[in-house]
Amino acid sequence: MDFADERTLGRTGLKVGRLGIASSYGAPAPAFIEAFERGCNYFTWGSFIRGRSKEMARAIREIVRAGKRERLVLAMITYAHNNFFSERGLVRGLKDLGVDYSDVLILGYFSRRPSQRLINGALRLKERGLVRHLGLTGHNRSLFPRLAEQGVFDLFHIRYNAVHRGAETETFPYLTGGERPGVVTFTATRWGRLLNAKKMPPGESPPTAVDCYRFNLSHPVVDVCMTGAKTEEQMRENLGLMDTGPMTQRELERIRRIGDHLYH
Repeated sequence: MDFADERTLGRTGLKVGRLGIASSYGAPAPAFIEAFERGCNYFTWGSFIRGRSKEMARAIREIVRAGKRERLVLAMITYAHNNFFSERGLVRGLKDLGVDYSDVLILGYFSRRPSQRLINGALRLKERGLVRHLGLTGHNRSLFPRLAEQGVFDLFHIRYNAVHRGAETETFPYLTGGERPGVVTFTATRWGRLLNAKKMPPGESPPTAVDCYRFNLSHPVVDVCMTGAKTEEQMRENLGLMDTGPMTQRELERIRRIGDHLYH
């Protein structure tokens, strides 16, 4: 198995590339289009002003005009925690992107179960055809297994990296089976600290960003690992993941050792 292969995103049935593309890091439209053409079709875009990227919007409109909407898996994220603003942000976002629906609506960040009122509002958006699947993002690792049992959410965005590995015991073991929710991880580089040579153990060179993505995707439960690029060059470097596969045991041991050093 290598990371150029598509994977089914849990019970959604959506076919996705292993590297997800986040919108708000500054990359220009051609970088997003290049990532899409390389098979990275899971895009996240905020249904709020700060999380929107005009350049990703340009790229998505171009993808849609080229007749490739069905290949794109669009996940829109709302932090409104209010049905009125969630719906308004979603509708405006869809209009800006020139699409009729979002494949996923992600509610975030949540440290506890969202209110039933908010969940019901999201389900109504699903009934209206504005979204097709519901997701949730947060930092409370023990929350995801409880929500998975309730069957409302189709996928989760979960923080995971070589420093913060609690999901390996608190979350991932409970997200298995034929009807499991999809699993998308974020902060793979721990906000860049895993790439910082000054933070390394004595005599140890830092991992690359691709190393960090490989670490995440080497866990069998993880479907997609998010990346954010500032430039075309950085996006191209990140896309180097597509030419790799899971880490060897020695590589895993090394990056875990670095993660433990940073954690302490």
